Amino acid sequence: MKYVLGTVMSAVAVLTAVAPAATAADSAPAIIGGGTASNAPWAARLFVNGRQNCSATIIAPQFILTAKHCVSGAGTYTFRIGSLDQTTGGTVATGTTITRNPSADIAIVRLDRAVQATFSPLGTTADVRVGQTAQVYGWGATCTNQPEINCQSRVLKVASVTVTSVSCRDFAGALAVCARRGNGITAGGDSGGPMFASGRQVGVASTSDRATTTAYNNITQQRAWIRSVAGV
Repeated sequence: MKYVLGTVMSAVAVLTAVAPAATAADSAPAIIGGGTASNAPWAARLFVNGRQNCSATIIAPQFILTAKHCVSGAGTYTFRIGSLDQTTGGTVATGTTITRNPSADIAIVRLDRAVQATFSPLGTTADVRVGQTAQVYGWGATCTNQPEINCQSRVLKVASVTVTSVSCRDFAGALAVCARRGNGITAGGDSGGPMFASGRQVGVASTSDRATTTAYNNITQQRAWIRSVAGV
């Protein structure tokens, strides 16, 4: 059984065996296991109507990359950018325009102003391969034995995973990078967060069974679309 990785504001996990339409409410409780991130200046925490929701990255001065199911509903989307602590530091900016990929579980949010930051370096197909160790980042749930809303991570977490496929499927049915648990695994609230391989972002968190496997939209296959929206 796979889960959408957004947090559940009602503290009830959303089960998704097949991908039905998700809403922004499918989000609230970070990575289970893993460790605390020490260097992630491109990281962004997504809040919906002021409540913690998903993870994301800043990829250009006015553009955030995240999962489409994190921004599929109505509401005010704000981001804390460039801080490892979701409650303080960095820069806070508000989303003004959302461009959702028509066939993949990714979206790009335009901010209300340009932000000075270190932008996430986007990878190509050469940067990710089966058997490779990759790093995944997020603020999602740190537990499975209680409602995820009760075990949100205040600080950004990171875990190592092993790539098992570069052509599996994300929540929307598009090409994904799938990986098995290393020293940790993604959970609710990690949606939209990045997978890094070869020092570059190659994926956006989409689904996980919150125990052994996770799927990230393969953004190396979406570079033309990303460039058309954000210019990178």
